[in-house]
Amino acid sequence: MHKKIIDHFRQVDSTLYSSLAKINPIKPLSKSDNFFSDICEAIINQQLSDKAARTIFSKFKKLFTEEIITAEKLLEIPDKKIREVGTSWKKIAYMKGLADKVIKKEINLEKLEDLGDQEIIIQLTKLHGIGRWTAEMFLMFSLAREDVFSAADLGLRRAMR
Repeated sequence: MHKKIIDHFRQVDSTLYSSLAKINPIKPLSKSDNFFSDICEAIINQQLSDKAARTIFSKFKKLFTEEIITAEKLLEIPDKKIREVGTSWKKIAYMKGLADKVIKKEINLEKLEDLGDQEIIIQLTKLHGIGRWTAEMFLMFSLAREDVFSAADLGLRRAMR
């Protein structure tokens, strides 16, 4: 974990700092190379346990050649086939809507990294099926932005309790 983060908690939250001091160093985040895939994964993960989400996303990836998820390929896969791996009909519609907007160049996912956090959240939440949580997951895990905290994330809230 970044020294600056640890120093911050040393000064503002002794309880959290003492917990951080007990854990092994956390591997730094790295930027993703497939933003479209990441957003599809975040959509699949919405309101699921980590285990269920991992299982479904693993099966979903197998629907793609060499497990490389692209907007073009997603639109070629029949909805029924995607549903068979455990994804809900609504989430299929959300992902296909995203794919359509990417192909039509109504959103350029690669350009998002040039924007600030709030601008990215605004851009992503304009897309049907993507809320603040999904946008924050994108910021943290796709763009490796260490200064983002998803206050609404149930897992984080439980861990802090």
